[in-house]
Amino acid sequence: MGNTTSSALSKEILEDLKLSTKFTENEICQWYENFQKQCPTGRITPEEFEQIYARFFPESDAKSYARHVFRSFDTNDDGTLDFKEYIIALHMTSTGKTTRKLEWAFSLFDVDKNGYINKTEVTEICQAIFKLIPKEEQSKLPEDENTPEKRANKLWSYFEKKDNERLAEGEFIKGVIENENAMRLIHYEPLKQ
Repeated sequence: MGNTTSSALSKEILEDLKLSTKFTENEICQWYENFQKQCPTGRITPEEFEQIYARFFPESDAKSYARHVFRSFDTNDDGTLDFKEYIIALHMTSTGKTTRKLEWAFSLFDVDKNGYINKTEVTEICQAIFKLIPKEEQSKLPEDENTPEKRANKLWSYFEKKDNERLAEGEFIKGVIENENAMRLIHYEPLKQ
């Protein structure tokens, strides 16, 4: 991924990120400066990523969800996130179009990276999402989604698949876009205070 350990961002990576995200050159350079301070090696390890996630969810167990998010962002499967993977992840989860976010969500749910999602994978991610939800919020959830298994069953039902069938990316995106509840179930947003 270019010269990731140098203190200057390569023109090639900068131009690539400007084309593939909505971020300005100035924003990318600022993030790069912060990234270099936080990650002098030029890479984020899974453990460092878990620590970052834990700061966002101090009342919850974010470890398993962070591991899945990390896996989905580590596009070259080298076990670390470089700056380019980090910025693309930031773009997709914060400012990207709904379809791009759902492409990322599909990669999150596709635990074995085989290009399909099955009910077991949906259940695994729902378990990780559920651990993000503080106990007091869990008690306020609707009856049909107050456990990870119920949440997974409800989500899977929107896709009209049998328990042993699998789901392609296009079917996943279409199913979530066509159902507001499915959109809500594929992630966790803390309750507004």
